[in-house]
Amino acid sequence: MKHKTLVLATLAFISLTSCVKEKLENTYNSQEDRIDQYIEKNRYVKTTVDGVSVNDTLRVVYNGGSTRLVTKEGEGEELKSNGMIAFYYAGYTFNGSISNSNLFTTNHLETATSANWELTDKSYDILTIDLAEYELIKGLLNGLTGVKAGEECQILFSGKYAFGKRALGIVPANSALVYKIWVESISNE
Repeated sequence: MKHKTLVLATLAFISLTSCVKEKLENTYNSQEDRIDQYIEKNRYVKTTVDGVSVNDTLRVVYNGGSTRLVTKEGEGEELKSNGMIAFYYAGYTFNGSISNSNLFTTNHLETATSANWELTDKSYDILTIDLAEYELIKGLLNGLTGVKAGEECQILFSGKYAFGKRALGIVPANSALVYKIWVESISNE
């Protein structure tokens, strides 16, 4: 009888674990669908050239679960996964759009001012990090890889590549994130 109870308890645990994993995968898939929809909606912009309205298509880069929407092209070499980067950022939880109410971190003064945001970093100074030594969440690392000096972009990724099951401050567990990035400089030396 004890053996049968143990087997049933084990099967119930496996079933429950499987349901939780399936629900989490569905959450991540739904987040990735919303990211794709956002990219499709925001990759086309109207500009005016010599008084004529022109449709431009923004460049989109996919890398290891991250999607980078380049809103301003940079110049020079691309950042490698072990390079150094100096940049400003604004991080948002992502539920299909970006708004000041979803802002959770920034070192970008204009973003903070327009959102009436309290300082989250020690200052609004540019952040300079060595990617080989600084531990970033996978989605942000993959999204930064390939940026150029002067580039402005949005890096989007599901909770799978963010903080996963951990809540972090005001960021709920399993949250999809988007970072607006203003790249000042890079070095691959």
